[in-house]
Amino acid sequence: MSQMPNQAAAVKLSTASQFDVIIIGAGASGLYCALTAGKRGRRVLVLDHANKVGKKILMSGGGRCNFTNYFVEPEHFIGANEHFGKSALSRYPSWEFIGMVEAHNIAYHEREHGQLFCDDSAKDIVTMLLDECAAVGVQVRINTQIDNVVANASHENKGFKIATTKKLSKKEIADGIKPTQALYSCESLVVATGGLSIPTLGASGLGYELAQQFGHTLTPIDASLVPFTFTDKTGELLRALSGISLPVVASNTRTSFKLPLLFTHRGLSGPAMLQLSNYWHTGETIEINLLPDFDITALLLTHKSRHPKQLIRTVLSDNTDHALPKKLLLALQSTLWEDVKDTELANIKDERLTEIGQAINGWQLKPSGTEGYRTAEVTRGGINTDEVSSKTMESRLQEGLYFIGEVLDVTGWLGGYNFQWAWASGFVCGEVV
Repeated sequence: MSQMPNQAAAVKLSTASQFDVIIIGAGASGLYCALTAGKRGRRVLVLDHANKVGKKILMSGGGRCNFTNYFVEPEHFIGANEHFGKSALSRYPSWEFIGMVEAHNIAYHEREHGQLFCDDSAKDIVTMLLDECAAVGVQVRINTQIDNVVANASHENKGFKIATTKKLSKKEIADGIKPTQALYSCESLVVATGGLSIPTLGASGLGYELAQQFGHTLTPIDASLVPFTFTDKTGELLRALSGISLPVVASNTRTSFKLPLLFTHRGLSGPAMLQLSNYWHTGETIEINLLPDFDITALLLTHKSRHPKQLIRTVLSDNTDHALPKKLLLALQSTLWEDVKDTELANIKDERLTEIGQAINGWQLKPSGTEGYRTAEVTRGGINTDEVSSKTMESRLQEGLYFIGEVLDVTGWLGGYNFQWAWASGFVCGEVV
């Protein structure tokens, strides 16, 4: 909206096309809100600046869309107001969306932790949503830039006017085609623009700007469900281990997750790191238990007693049931016990073995940051939910204005929870607009 014309310019356009509901954003929450409102007989228009709908749906889950989870509880979501999402999630449980998927004969399967994925392609979910919208007369217009949003000043004529410009392709520009403008009006305006994550898919701050235009405040916004990055010697160490994956317990002072970890050429990724990033803030230390099923201190002390001539790396080598990948083992050795790497267990003090054991069961690392919005699956934070009705998603500050999906300060775990929030918030909003 940084290029929005002034309000006077907006209202010079021809008579507005009238709709009951206009939804800005043709993603998961926007499309679900649209089809829900359309089923009630509402005249619905969905506007999006991208060149196709549901881009984030299409790329999610490796192209197979982790569209929901069998087990959805309030503790799977974070936000300044931890109670805000309870109403919508309870009124639209995951089995409702699963029922729609099954009604459209979309084959799906369950992976670990109740995650549900399409057997074939995420395109099936987008097609389903568009078919549902088309069946109830919802109009969807893409390549549409929002230039201006104005609330009607008259109490008798409530609603909004939205000025737009049709975005042109490079070919159309080269052919000398001029952009066309249009003015729309509606009784209810729904902001379903998403967050800032993955800007290559068209993410922008439009939703936040609209919220602030109407007096709303934002909680701190940050990239989340995102890999960690590291600099200096730690970064060099981790880059050398790129490609190695193993199950760990990743934790900080707030929470912990027992999930796979993946070393990358930028730092640490995998489900364990993505989940932990939801609860991490810049400058904080994280802890990784590299062998969560074993007490390494007890293991080393026992081997010292029974096999005193062994080396630490022998105890943790590939031929044991508590082995670390060889490359990782040697890297840890150079970092955590370089001083005793060639010393027999019998000649290492118990206190030193205890230190090493604790370091393996609680490897302390301080990320320099994250990969940011470029690869983040979601945006943590957003529109302050204290200023929005948890039952309808309507603004408490501007009548007829609604916010749904990721633009709100509701962030789910990895595993289909953010899609479930999109469906649920879209549903309860679509029931009232």
